[in-house]
Order: sequence, then structure tokens, then C-alpha cells
Amino acid sequence: MSEPKTIVITGASDGIGAAAARRLHADGHRVVVVGRSPAKTEAVAQELGVEHHVADFARFAEVRDLAAALDAAHPRIDVLVNNAGGIFGDRAKTEDGFEKTVQVNHLSPFLLTTLLMDTLLVSRASVIQTSSSGARLFGDLRLEDLDHDAAFTPHKAYGTAKLENILFTRELHARFHARGLSAAAFHPGAVATAFATESSSFFRLVYKNPLGRMVMVSPEKGARQLVWLATAEPGAEWESGAYYERGKPARRVNPQATDDDLARRLWDRSAELVGVQTA
Repeated sequence: MSEPKTIVITGASDGIGAAAARRLHADGHRVVVVGRSPAKTEAVAQELGVEHHVADFARFAEVRDLAAALDAAHPRIDVLVNNAGGIFGDRAKTEDGFEKTVQVNHLSPFLLTTLLMDTLLVSRASVIQTSSSGARLFGDLRLEDLDHDAAFTPHKAYGTAKLENILFTRELHARFHARGLSAAAFHPGAVATAFATESSSFFRLVYKNPLGRMVMVSPEKGARQLVWLATAEPGAEWESGAYYERGKPARRVNPQATDDDLARRLWDRSAELVGVQTA
């Protein structure tokens, strides 16, 4: 095996995040698990004997504390996996004043990544985003209304947030690849997890239905692309800035996902909203 990597995985207390943590740890990598649930996150960490952190991405203060803790503990981070996210129920604002879906799925991962940027650049790291084909099916990004004040549905908010993951990946590549950073987003497939249990959308019915779960893949299978992107060599085995489905750059995407100007403007707007200065 190549040199072990330090790999930070958010959303690692369950589902594909936990499955990826188990696989990567078994392969000899130094895994750091991050989750929202103290009990579930600690259970995964104790099972593997690894470091863990608890952070609720609906609170920017906890994301900032997480970034400070990771920075203090790790002079090198080889891979940051922004896997935390989800689809929620009726429209709700966080204590920071943002619609919960956009904050948990996009703004908080953006904040964490930018706060860790110095370490990531020194490490020539890879940043991996767990996105979704929902970006193509439901995403409709309007920079003047990131909170969906004009028109909200749970699946539209989720699809748009997953589109933002792809655009964030694209802009990470544009801004930092020349300085050694690589980035990719991926769709894990329909995975039989606790996804959508907090949602009032039709996704909740699909994921609770035994017939629906019969055609879904296991968390272990859903985690395969994540594990591959975390361990394979960017530039040689995968393309930085790309969005992957089934191990290949996706051929069918939301037209907004390839708009470089939109990616740049989303970055600038996100930085303004979370209160960070970026290159």
C-alpha cells in the first residue's frame, strides 16, 4: 500500500461515511470521523479506535470549533471528505439565519473547507464532496434566493444544495489546483440508509418502503467511490474538478453545473454569507 493518508470524513457516524471510515481504516489510513450525534459518532470511533469530533452543521459556531480542533491536531490533512448533509422537512431557518438545507449541505462544508485551506494546500490535499443526481433532477440555483424564500420544497432545496456541491468542487479546482489542491464530487447512488428520515418529502416514503430499499445499494457499496477518490491519485486516476457517477465523470448533468461564472459567483456569495475572506 502507498503511504497512509490522514482522512477527515464528515457525516461519518452512519451510512456511507461510516462505511468508508471502516474501509479506509482497514486499509491502514489515519481516519478522523466527524458526526452530529455524539453517541453514534463515538460508537464508530471506538469501534475503529480513531479520533472523532462532534459538530452540528446547522450551527456555524460548531463548524468553526471543528476547524480549529482539526487545525490544532493535524498539521497535515491529505483528504477532506465533505459528506455531511441531508434532506429535511418543512422550511426552517438555523440560528445563523439560513435555510437549514443550504447551510448543512453547502454553506457549512464551504466554511469548514475554507477555514482549513492553509493546511489543505500545504498537504496538497484532495477535497471530496458527496453530491447527488438530485442536482440534475431538482437543482435550480438562484444566487439572489439561496434560502428559497420565493419557492421552497424539500427536494428542490436538496437538489439545489447538491448542485452547489458540484459548483463548489469546480471552483475549488479553478482557484487552487495550480497550488496542489484537487477536488471531486460524486453521486453514491440510492443507498439503503437513514437518509430522508427527517424529511417530509416523497424521498422519505421511498426510503422507508421495503420495495424501494430492495433496489438500493448497501452503504458499503455506496461508499466505494468515496474510498476510491480518497485513495486514488488525482490527475492520474481521476480528474480534478469533475463530478462522478459510477466511477466516471457524469455525462448527464444539470446545465448549471458546468457554468464557470456561476461557480465563481456562488463562491463569492458563500464567502460573504459565512464571513470568510478567500483567495
